[in-house]
Amino acid sequence: MECVTITALDFERCYRAVSTRDSRFDGQFFTAVRTTGIYCRPSCPAITPKRTNVTFLPTAAAAQHAGYRACRRCLPDAAPGSPHWNTRADLAARAMRLIGDGVVERGGVPALAATLGYSQRQLTRVLTTELGAGPLALARAHRAHTARLLIQTTAMPMSDIAFAAGFASIRQFNDTVREVFAVSPTTMRTEAQRARKDAAILPTTNGSLTLRLPYREPLDRGWLEWFLSAHVAHGVELWEDHTYTRTLRTPHGHATTRLSFQRDHVRAELALHDMRDLAPTVARLRHLLDLDADPIGIDEVLGVLPRHTDTEPLDGEQLPDAGTAPATDDPPRTPGARRPLFSPGIRVPGCLDGQELLLRTMIGQQISVSAAATHTARLVEALGEPVEGPVPRLFPTAAVIAERGMEVLTGPSRRVRSIVGVAAALASGELQLHQGRTAVDLRRDLLALDGVGPWTADYVTMRLLADPDILLGTDLVVRQGAAHLGVDLGDTARWAPWRSYLSMHLWKAALAGRAAQ
Repeated sequence: MECVTITALDFERCYRAVSTRDSRFDGQFFTAVRTTGIYCRPSCPAITPKRTNVTFLPTAAAAQHAGYRACRRCLPDAAPGSPHWNTRADLAARAMRLIGDGVVERGGVPALAATLGYSQRQLTRVLTTELGAGPLALARAHRAHTARLLIQTTAMPMSDIAFAAGFASIRQFNDTVREVFAVSPTTMRTEAQRARKDAAILPTTNGSLTLRLPYREPLDRGWLEWFLSAHVAHGVELWEDHTYTRTLRTPHGHATTRLSFQRDHVRAELALHDMRDLAPTVARLRHLLDLDADPIGIDEVLGVLPRHTDTEPLDGEQLPDAGTAPATDDPPRTPGARRPLFSPGIRVPGCLDGQELLLRTMIGQQISVSAAATHTARLVEALGEPVEGPVPRLFPTAAVIAERGMEVLTGPSRRVRSIVGVAAALASGELQLHQGRTAVDLRRDLLALDGVGPWTADYVTMRLLADPDILLGTDLVVRQGAAHLGVDLGDTARWAPWRSYLSMHLWKAALAGRAAQ
């Protein structure tokens, strides 16, 4: 797949994608048509506009800031998010991740700038230059996206939608929807219901709703299902009937989510303590499942690996039993045909909470995945905050673990002291874990902690920041997978910048090899 840069969109590449209605580029750039005042996704089914009438913009916010309205036919903001915010580590990408997590909604531009370590003026200048819009316009576009999603897919009252999407008033909500989509909220809902009879998904109770989370195909759902099921810690997570249920802390309270993989989307059932947390919760779920990845672009780079014939077993088709071992979604293949070494569409699981990720990773050091889940479940049972629902507790806060962890945690005393010490650093704010950090700074701070070595630092950085290019070369299972497939870990440059995905492939291959024994 051709790479599209953000700061200097290549007109010829973009126009070629629009002319062929290439859906792989949806969410990576937007087509603004001067004669109609509308912006679209590249795969819009409308007649391709003349070259002289279009301009290409890196974000929906840039299009809105320039006065364009969203196409009501292709719904450009409904596409999966841009993969650039994960592959890039610059200020603009880090700001976009924090905006998606609702930082501007909660603390305004000053909070965003302070988190990133820049002045408001510097931040606004960089974002306007790189993305075509400043932080306020980018946050406004994010609110408009959340509002459209709720208007078209739920029966929530408009006043509740305005509140949940982060608008300061009903008037601001109405004005923004009209400006961005050229239609009133009521008309938008009516048109959606008319176009698709099942468009309205009614909230089951106050604060509960069901959403569709789109992704770019292909998706190796078998790998994600195995990863989620194998790491379940009872009390805070549940895996049942190919459905992942868990609790999570949110900026204004907590939530419970149920995730299940469908043919072209992930079904997310949400029960929110506070509807203001909807947008950041959805962003975190997408991050957990790596739904904004560009699998075709990734697979094309990893596809240069050696190939084998169909007479050999396909590594990765079966994983160790973690409930029911899921299979991959590989298409049928002709006997004797040559095929890529790896199955397509693998994802790098992210996380829902950085503090939980680090603490659970430390708990699991030098023990098996199942043993780590057992130790975590004991911690949750002893220190987790009770909540109502199918999953009874929240993961303990860092402050609680710092205070009472020595009483509950088991294992080598040095490791227990290290976990409690890290929890204290998190609780005091000495250690900051958020998606606005750079990989270099985060890894440096992690390695400065007692009990955190290179593997833990790399693993946490990879999952927290969705860093695509971390090879877990010291991981025992990854090394076993490399040996099993004949992959030379000493020659890694050719797999950049997707070495995190290579790590997942090797991890999966090793586990599949164990299952076959």
